[in-house]
Amino acid sequence: MTNRLLDDIDGPEGLKGLDDAQLQQVAQEVRELIIDTIGEIGGHFGANLGASEIAVAVHSLLDSPRDKVLWDVGHQAYPHKVLTGRRDLLSTIRKYGGLAPFCSVFESEHDIMGAGHASTSVSYAVGLKEAMRRGRGEDGRVVAVIGDGALTGGVAFEALHNAGGLGVPIVIVVNDNGMSISPNVGSLSRYFNRLRMNPKLHKRREDVEASLTKLPAGIGERIERYGPIFKESLKAYWAPGLFFEELDLAYMGVIDGHDVGALREAIGEALEAGRPVVVHCKTVKGKGFAPAEDGGLEGMEKWHAAKPASIVNGAPTVLGPRPAKDPNPAPAQYTKVFGDALVAEARRDERVIAITAAMNTGTGLDILQKAMPDRYYDVGIAEQHAVLFAAGLALQGAKPVVAIYSTFLQRGFDQIVHDACLQKLNVVFAMDRAGLVGDDGPTHHGAFDISWQRCLPHMTLMAPRDEAQLVHMLHTALTYDDGPIALRYPRGAGEGVELPEAPAAIEIGRGEVLREGERVAFLGYGYGVPVALGAADLLAERHGVEATVVDARFAKPLDAELIASLVAEHDVLVTVEENVLAGGFGSGVVEHLSDHDLAGETRVMRFGLPDRYVTHGKPSLLREEVGLTPEAVAERVAEAVLNPRNALA
Repeated sequence: MTNRLLDDIDGPEGLKGLDDAQLQQVAQEVRELIIDTIGEIGGHFGANLGASEIAVAVHSLLDSPRDKVLWDVGHQAYPHKVLTGRRDLLSTIRKYGGLAPFCSVFESEHDIMGAGHASTSVSYAVGLKEAMRRGRGEDGRVVAVIGDGALTGGVAFEALHNAGGLGVPIVIVVNDNGMSISPNVGSLSRYFNRLRMNPKLHKRREDVEASLTKLPAGIGERIERYGPIFKESLKAYWAPGLFFEELDLAYMGVIDGHDVGALREAIGEALEAGRPVVVHCKTVKGKGFAPAEDGGLEGMEKWHAAKPASIVNGAPTVLGPRPAKDPNPAPAQYTKVFGDALVAEARRDERVIAITAAMNTGTGLDILQKAMPDRYYDVGIAEQHAVLFAAGLALQGAKPVVAIYSTFLQRGFDQIVHDACLQKLNVVFAMDRAGLVGDDGPTHHGAFDISWQRCLPHMTLMAPRDEAQLVHMLHTALTYDDGPIALRYPRGAGEGVELPEAPAAIEIGRGEVLREGERVAFLGYGYGVPVALGAADLLAERHGVEATVVDARFAKPLDAELIASLVAEHDVLVTVEENVLAGGFGSGVVEHLSDHDLAGETRVMRFGLPDRYVTHGKPSLLREEVGLTPEAVAERVAEAVLNPRNALA
């Protein structure tokens, strides 16, 4: 069997000296490796298949890491990892202790920037090249590879404007596959569609312009006389790349993103231009994998990521007969419970409107989109705009629900502070993926939202302990009329409790006692409640200590009366949350006790996430690592109760 060319490529230098045909072969071999490997272990899939030729072309032209290639998001960066010395480690990607799911500056000198959030690469590129021009560090060429979906993010527009204004010599490769995770939305997406569908628009514009100036009866002369205004109007409609050209960015395109030779020619010319250049490449998300490539938008969306063991021998696994109905079905996913509950709320209240930022299926809003499309908005990868859009809706009396992952909502912090909270607007923030999300790692963990929201005036914070409470809390949020309110909930399956037939509003700022005990009181918030219940069981079983367990339900406002009774009646108060301890729920409890001089002789112990970024891996492994399991909590609490002198060790 003939060895693959890829087997001899242990870094970008291995591409040097190969001709276009050989490089095309390498790109296909990279694609096949990704299909075989990710199809078996699971991971980001479609965008990586579409970026194989771009990765080969860029690395064949650059001298990485002296030259810098920046991969926006990282969903498209697996080929880059394969070509930069990590080929044989691809099977470890997203696994605990294995390759990071996105680019990581700690993993490879070829990963110039961390890339977990979209729309950042052009800003990095401008900063890198401008520093080089000022004599800082080693000089080199800079290429940013950004998807058309990422270009819907506002920060990308800011970077393009700055790049053109500075005239900084960088190359921006637009990997245009018409998708991010879901089909792209907005006017820029429609603009790209026009260019993709007809790359000869520039020639057609020139033909029309020339023909109109030749019209008889003096019409052509008048058109010629009014030329500048008229020509600009024509260009605005016909000229490909005009958007970029108006920002002083040279434009090249549309280039076949699966033709290595064409890519090398275009990117090579752009690198020599001495000014910022956009190279617009048309690619296919899922290229080389028929179910994605031939399945249209639905196929590309389905195969954005592959599940483990979903592909064998380059084809989707064949499903056997549908198994009999499981008498003990798996608990419902929080995301689906939220989506279904939101539909019910929208049917109950015509003011309810939902907004997402390019994550309709991830947030469960695809359920509302199908059921009541007139109540659903996808604003693209534009979290700041999503919050402001919701603020405008709220000002007119609507009940907007902004459904965004905890980690991505961080991007809208300023708008939450100055617009939603300052103006005390009735906006609901629904944060999926709160806490440790698993294989996607530190860029996606929802580890900070309690801390940065708890300090905001007028904000109310809730977290459900299970899927039934999520239904009640969404209803509570939508019946609340005294300012912004946020609820956080974890990724994955719920606790397996029965869902309510009808939701009921919860009294704001009231906790719930789940179990009465003595000596030890657990005060859990959100996912911290199941952990506290498990720890209480272990304390009783192993040490004979019957602990009180309370679901705080609210991080703001706290249930002051309940907390006062807990410290008055117990020796140890234990807070449990899945958020960083710094500034989190437990900090709020300690601040309250200190401010009201309530702690007395009661010891307070806080359990949560450490003051560091937690790596990627299965949530169960990560929770063991950080000590956020019932076993770890019970062990430390038992030490505090049985050996009080060591309680704070």
